[in-house]
Amino acid sequence: MPRTRRRRAIVVRILLWVLAILFAVWAILFITKGRFLRQPFERIVSSSLDRQVSVGGDFQLYFAPISVKFVAEAMRISNPDFTTRPDLFRAARIEARAAPWSLVFGRTRLRSFDLSDAAIDLEWDAAHRRNSWTFGEDKGGEPLQLPIIDRATLRNTQLRYRDPQMRLLADLDFRAITSADARIGDAVRFTGRGQVRDTPFTLVGALLSPNETVGRGRNRLQMLVRAAKNRITVAGDLPGLADIEGVPLAVRARGRDIAELLGIIGVAVPHSRAYRLQGTMVKDGPAYAFTRVVGRFGDSDLSGSFTARNVEPRLHMSADLRTRRLDIADVAAFIGYDPDAVAARGSEGAVTVVGGTRRILPDARLRVDALSNFDADLRWRVGVVRSRNVPVSDIDLTLDLDDRRLSLSPLSFSMARGDVSSDIVIDARQRPAVTRYDIRLAPTPMGRLLAGFGVAEAGTSGVIRGRIQLTGTGDTVHDSLASSSGRIAFVMPAGTFWTRNVELSELDIGTFVQKMFERKLEEPVNINCGLIAFSVRRGVATADPILIDTRKNVITGRGGFSFATEVIDLGFEADSKRFSLFSGQSPVALAGRFASPRIDPISGELLGRVGAGLGLGALAAPPAALLAFIDPGDAKAAACGPVLSGAPASRQRTTEGDRRDDVGREAPKAEERPRRKFLGIF
Repeated sequence: MPRTRRRRAIVVRILLWVLAILFAVWAILFITKGRFLRQPFERIVSSSLDRQVSVGGDFQLYFAPISVKFVAEAMRISNPDFTTRPDLFRAARIEARAAPWSLVFGRTRLRSFDLSDAAIDLEWDAAHRRNSWTFGEDKGGEPLQLPIIDRATLRNTQLRYRDPQMRLLADLDFRAITSADARIGDAVRFTGRGQVRDTPFTLVGALLSPNETVGRGRNRLQMLVRAAKNRITVAGDLPGLADIEGVPLAVRARGRDIAELLGIIGVAVPHSRAYRLQGTMVKDGPAYAFTRVVGRFGDSDLSGSFTARNVEPRLHMSADLRTRRLDIADVAAFIGYDPDAVAARGSEGAVTVVGGTRRILPDARLRVDALSNFDADLRWRVGVVRSRNVPVSDIDLTLDLDDRRLSLSPLSFSMARGDVSSDIVIDARQRPAVTRYDIRLAPTPMGRLLAGFGVAEAGTSGVIRGRIQLTGTGDTVHDSLASSSGRIAFVMPAGTFWTRNVELSELDIGTFVQKMFERKLEEPVNINCGLIAFSVRRGVATADPILIDTRKNVITGRGGFSFATEVIDLGFEADSKRFSLFSGQSPVALAGRFASPRIDPISGELLGRVGAGLGLGALAAPPAALLAFIDPGDAKAAACGPVLSGAPASRQRTTEGDRRDDVGREAPKAEERPRRKFLGIF
C-alpha cells in the first residue's frame, strides 16, 4: 500500500512538473510574444520550403491564450529562378490565429487570417512542368496546400497569376469590407483584370462569411466575369475560404456566340447565335465538370454535361449533349455558313458571291491552329431539325478529336424518313487537311422518301439506296470537294413509279395525251432497275452511268457537275421500248449552278425535230409532220446485275450481254482529247 502511494505521488509530481514547464513556456511566450523565435523560424521555414524566408519587422509567435497567434511584418518568401518576379509572397503585415491541434494533426485550420499590403506571385515555367508554389522540388517537393480559413480580412492585397503555356495572365486586387447587414459578417471583395491568350477579361466578386443564421463556417462565393462579350457568373458555398475542391458551384453564361466563349481557352467550335446556358461546376483535381447544363442557342435548346481536363499534352474536352428541337439556322454554322445570315434570309443566306458568281458550298476555313490546342470526344443527339424544306430528324453524332485528327463517326440521321449513316474524317495533321467522306443511304422506299419532302406517294413503291465516297484536300468544305476523287452512286431495285413522271421524262406526247383522255394518270410503271452514279476526279463528277430501265423505256444520262465551279451540266434522255406516234424524245437538260439550278425540257435537239416536222408538213401533207416525232421503240433493256451492283459505265450490259454504248464512255487517256465537250464542260 505505501509503495502504491509513492508511485502515485511520483506520477503526480511528474505531471505537475510537466504542467509547470508548459505553463512556464506559455508564460515566456506570452510575455515575450515569442519575438526571440524569429531567426529560428526563418532558418527552419527556409530549409523546409527550400526558399529564402525573411521577416524584416516585428515577429510574434505565442499562445493567446489557447489559439496559436502568429504575427510577422515585412515578411517575404522568394521565388524560383524561372519566374519573372523575385518574390512569391511579400506582406507588410500578417496576423493569424490557428487551432493548436490542427498544426500537428490533419490540415491546418486558421480561425482568423488578416493580411495587409500583400503581393502574391504565382507562375508556371514555359514547359508547364514547374510552378512557383511547389516547394522543395530537389527533395521531391509538394505543392502548397492552403489552410482551411474560417474568417479572413485582406487589405490592399494583390495576386498575380501567370501561365505561359495557356497564355494566361491575371491580376487580382482584394479589399476587406464589413457589411452593415446583420445577417452577413465580413466580406472579402476583389476585382481583377487579365488576358487569356488574346482575350482581355475583367472580374468582380466577393467571399461572404455568413454568421450562424446563414450557416456557420461556410463562405458564399459570388463572382462575375466579362470576356469577349460574354458574361459569366459563379456562385456557391465554400466549406473554407480557400477550399473549392469538390464544391458544386452554380454557373451561368450568356453572350452572342458560343465560339467566342470557348475561344477564350483556345477551344474551336462552330459559331452560334446568341446563347444562354446554366449548370453546376465541380472541380476535381485537373478536371472541371459541368453537369445539369440547360439553355438555348439561337432558337434551339441544349442540355447535357461536359468536362474540361487540364492534362498533358493538351486540354481535353468531353461532352454528352441533347437537343430536342434544332433550328435549321443553328445547323448552318456546323457546315461553315453564317447562322445569322441564314436566320435572316433563309436559304439565300447560304449563298455567297465570288467574282460575280453565286456559290453555295461553304468556304469557312478550318481553324487548324485551334485544333492543335485541345483533344475532344463528344456525343450529341438531336430529336428534330426545324426546317421548311429539309426534313431531318434523329441525329446521332459521335465526335473524336485527337491531335488535329477530327472524326465524325458515326454520324447518323433520318432525312425525309430515309436513314443516313456516315463517317467523315478530317485529318489536319497533313497540310492541307485531308477529308474522307463516306455517306450511306440505307434502302428506303421512294414513296416514303417523297412523302418526307411533302410529295404525294402517288403509287410509287420503289426502293432506293446510295453511297457517297470521296477524298479531298483543303481547309474548307469547298476546297476539299473541289479537289476530291471518288464515287457517288444511288441504286434503285425493282419497284413502281408514277406513270406521269416517266412519260414526262421522255416527253412522249402521244402516250401522255392518250392517258390524259382516258384519265389513267396514276397507273404505276414498273422499274426493273436503276443506277444514278458519278465518278469524281479532281472535283469533277462525270455520269458513270445514269441508267434507269423500266417496263416501257430506258432512261440514260450524260454530263456531270463540278464542285470547284459549282456548274451543273447534265442531260437526260429516254428511249422507248415500244412504238409511239407522238414522241418528243430529246435530252432534258439540268443546268445552271448549285445555287440556282434549272431544268430545260425543250432542248436544242427537240427544237430541231420540231423544225424538221414543220418542213415535212410544208413539203408534203400535215400527217408527214408527225414523222419527226415517231419513236421506233428500239431501246435495249438493261442487264440489272451491273446496275444493282453500282458498276461503272464500262461494265454495263444489255440483257443480251452486249456492252452498252448509250451510258457514257470511259475517261480519255492522257494523250487523247475528246472531240467535243458536252454542254460546254464535259
